Amino acid sequence: MGHREEIYQGVLEGDRDLVTEHVNAALEEGMTGSDILYDALIPGMTEVGRLFEINEYYVPEMLIAARAMKAGLAIIRPKLVEEDVEPVGKIALGTVKGDLHDIGKNLVGIMMEGAGFEVVDLGVDVSPQQFVDAVQNQDVHLIGLSALLTTTMPSMRDTVDALTEAGIRDQVKVLIGGAPVTQKYADEIGADGYSRDAAGAANLAKKIVGVA
Repeated sequence: MGHREEIYQGVLEGDRDLVTEHVNAALEEGMTGSDILYDALIPGMTEVGRLFEINEYYVPEMLIAARAMKAGLAIIRPKLVEEDVEPVGKIALGTVKGDLHDIGKNLVGIMMEGAGFEVVDLGVDVSPQQFVDAVQNQDVHLIGLSALLTTTMPSMRDTVDALTEAGIRDQVKVLIGGAPVTQKYADEIGADGYSRDAAGAANLAKKIVGVA
């Protein structure tokens, strides 16, 4: 197999050493950072997401695949800067006010980064104003709201309302998710999208920004 195939397989298998070896070898042989990113690393994580969606991969497999992908990404990042390669989009993620759970948010961050997005992780217990600030000050055009508790879901509505009150609702797409969240609730609060899992969230974000 060539370097592209080896990197792709390394991501699928969560083999960080294999990814590192072939990313370095590919660069030495003249492959660009963007070729490695778009032809090997992102396709690998896309397939991981597909396998996760059909229940062939679970959270542990996703995490070790992400570790392998990030090892390759760390090597090529300076090359991407030199090549002036832009991310496909920039998204701010946060668990909403009053909720301290971060596993779901972190998984979404992994899949977003694996899909080529620049991720701004706002953490947990994120207020509506913090999301507003991210849009106003960090050139964010998508935000992802996560909630695991039914009692914190109203903060999602508050965030959408805060974006409207700040006059920037039309500048940003709002995606929501989490165990108690539904498409019906997304429609009720005026969110732009809902996903039940991390892989679906990444696919939805790609559709929004026009990435196949």
